[in-house]
Amino acid sequence: MEQNEQFKPDYHSTMPESTDFNPFAQLGLEPVYRIDSAQIERAYRLRLAQSHPDMGAGGGGADPAALNAARAKLSDHEQRASALLAVLGGPDASSCRDLPDGFLMDMMMQRQEIEEAIESGGEQERAQWEQWGIEQRRAYHEEIAQRFEALSDPTDHAGLRDIRVQLNAWRYIERLIEQLDPEYDPADADFQ
Repeated sequence: MEQNEQFKPDYHSTMPESTDFNPFAQLGLEPVYRIDSAQIERAYRLRLAQSHPDMGAGGGGADPAALNAARAKLSDHEQRASALLAVLGGPDASSCRDLPDGFLMDMMMQRQEIEEAIESGGEQERAQWEQWGIEQRRAYHEEIAQRFEALSDPTDHAGLRDIRVQLNAWRYIERLIEQLDPEYDPADADFQ
């Protein structure tokens, strides 16, 4: 398992989102879904060192904020999948909001079960459901990886759309995990 077991980095990007921002190109990495976290970090450090003003004429080329944003995006599996989908020309979340068949109804029933269990069981129930969410996250991570690997043609629009649909479901699970956190405050939530 990778170092970032929870699949969420603890550093934040200060770069604004852009549809033409390619984090793979920023770090000089091949655009693939399965990338080891150590590989991302090595590429980040190399590019950062190359951009340092002390490197002379060759330095100063890359914007450190862009490098930080690329590292953050590629270190998060869900964001990496969205970035790869964009690089391959697939739909973004705003142009395809579809979910897998039956997913929404299943999640509505799941949420009701979660709310009832937490109400009656408290913190132990919350922790169990949070673990359930983390297992769902892992399953989506593997599912998305397999779908990217199964693309025989990177311009397969139906395959790319199918990946987006799975990513939309994954995002829903991420929101659920966020909401299960005892520190969750809906006023501070950022559900982009």
